[in-house]
Amino acid sequence: MADARAKGSGKEAISVVAKGSKVSIEYTGTFEDGTVFDTTDGRAPIRFVTGNVEVIKGFDNAVLGMKKGEQKTIRITPQDGYGERDERLQQQVPRSVFPAEMKIDRNMGFSFRAPQGQMVHATITGVSGDTVTIDMNHPLAGKNLVFKLKVVDIN
Repeated sequence: MADARAKGSGKEAISVVAKGSKVSIEYTGTFEDGTVFDTTDGRAPIRFVTGNVEVIKGFDNAVLGMKKGEQKTIRITPQDGYGERDERLQQQVPRSVFPAEMKIDRNMGFSFRAPQGQMVHATITGVSGDTVTIDMNHPLAGKNLVFKLKVVDIN
């Protein structure tokens, strides 16, 4: 697909998002009930290169073909978002695996390094005596997501 370019001041600007475009996007992400889980309101737009797996697949695909200034609302299913929940990623671990001075609270997030070296993010979902239940699913796994998008810039 050929890039559509705007001509003018001698500097050519890409006018349509294509694979490999550097984009700046304003967005508001909500659950289907309208509850906001993330937004760029009050912050700088996010910047990423399309097709580089820098954002979830559904978000990346949705901006392709959009023009600078264009807005739209999209719905992303778990398979194009953060995946389905995997109940095997909920585990019970002894309290002793956490530092003794660490306060353990339900819904608290934390990170640790797995044996293979990658960082794993988890949430504490329960505490019972000397046992802590952790969930290593992404907090948005298994959820349908709605995004209101606006293309702010394309390079």
